[in-house]
Amino acid sequence: MTRRVRAVVHGRVQGVGFRWSVLEAARRAGAAGWVRNRSDGTVEAEVEGDDAAVAAVLDVLRTGPAAAQVTDVEVTDVPPAGESGFGVL
Repeated sequence: MTRRVRAVVHGRVQGVGFRWSVLEAARRAGAAGWVRNRSDGTVEAEVEGDDAAVAAVLDVLRTGPAAAQVTDVEVTDVPPAGESGFGVL
């Protein structure tokens, strides 16, 4: 079963390699979707795949790389888009 989530990550999450750590996690997990910085200082991602793949990427979104300080992650289920591959926008 395919699941897709949108996550908005708050805290010190820009300028610390956050998007690249998410990209690597998604590729390792076989998840599709994208990640991007937002103008309000948060990072937003949409992640699609089986439950295990989505959970693996959510784990990274909740912790980030060593220099990040995640204070909150808002996760919302959204309809799957049938996307393949994962990119940084």
